[in-house]
Amino acid sequence: MSEVLTDLSDALAAAVAAAGPSVARVDARNRYPASGIVYAAEGIVVTASHVVRRDEGITIGVGEDDIPAELVGRDPATDIAVLRAASGGLTPARWGDADQLKVGHVTLALGRPGKTVRATMGIASAVGGEWRSPAGGRFERYLLADVAMHPGFSGGPLVGADGGVLGMNTSGLLRAATPSIPIADVKRIADALLAHGTVSRGYLGITPQPARLSADLAENLGRETGLLVTSVEPEGPAAKSGLLLGDVIVGLDGSPVTHLDHLFGALADAAGRSITLAIVRGGQVSEVEVEVGERGRR
Repeated sequence: MSEVLTDLSDALAAAVAAAGPSVARVDARNRYPASGIVYAAEGIVVTASHVVRRDEGITIGVGEDDIPAELVGRDPATDIAVLRAASGGLTPARWGDADQLKVGHVTLALGRPGKTVRATMGIASAVGGEWRSPAGGRFERYLLADVAMHPGFSGGPLVGADGGVLGMNTSGLLRAATPSIPIADVKRIADALLAHGTVSRGYLGITPQPARLSADLAENLGRETGLLVTSVEPEGPAAKSGLLLGDVIVGLDGSPVTHLDHLFGALADAAGRSITLAIVRGGQVSEVEVEVGERGRR
C-alpha cells in the first residue's frame, strides 16, 4: 500500500512540476494577487476578468520577478481577460483534453498568488453539456471539480493527472459553485480578445429586474414572473422599437422569459437580428419587434 501511495504522490508532484512554469502570478487589484495561465510564449496570459480591477500598474510573474503588463481585453460574461506582458520568453501551457474528463477523475487546481506555485487536489465532481452564465456567457461544457479554491487561485488552471491544462478556475461566474472554464472556451474567447479587444454581444439598451405577475396574468400565461423594464437607454434598440419604462417582458420569440439569464442568454448571440418580445403593458399582453444591437466590438 505504501508503494501505491508513494507512486501516486510522485505522479501528482510530477503533474504540478509539468504545469507549474505556465502558472503566472497576476497582480491587478489592490489586495491579494490572483493567478493566470501563460497562453503564448510572447507574454500572453489569460486570467479571470473579475481579478483585473485596474487598467494600470498591472504586473505578472512566474517567479521572483514582476513583469509589467497591459490589459488586452476582457469579457465579463465569461469572466475571461487577456494580459500582455512587456517581455516574452514565458512557458506556454500544455493543453489537456477536457473532452475526456469524467466524473471521478483526479484533478488539481494550481495557483501562484505568491512567488511559488501552490496546488490543491480533488476529483471532477460534475461534467455536463452546454450552459450559460447569468451574464450571458456561453460555454461548451460544464466542468466542476471539488478542489479547494484558496485566495488567489482564481484565473489559475485546472490540471489533469498528466499535467495537461483542462480549463481555467474562477470564483467569479456563479455564487454557489466554482466551475472551471473548459480550455476550448478559454481559447475561443482569448483569441477573440486578442483580435478585437472585446467580445461582441447583443443588447437591448434596458435595465430589467424580476417582477411577479398578477394572479390573472400568471394563470393566463402559465408563469408567475417576468422582467420589469426599470430603465430604457435613449436611442437604444429597445427605445427605437417603442419599449417603455414599466413594461414587463414575459416572452422572447415564443419562449417564456421569467429570469434574467433567460433574456441575457438569448441576446448573447442575437446581435443584428430581429426578435419578438411579448410584453405586458397596462394589464394587456402585446408584442414588440426589436432589432438587437451590437455592443462590445471595437
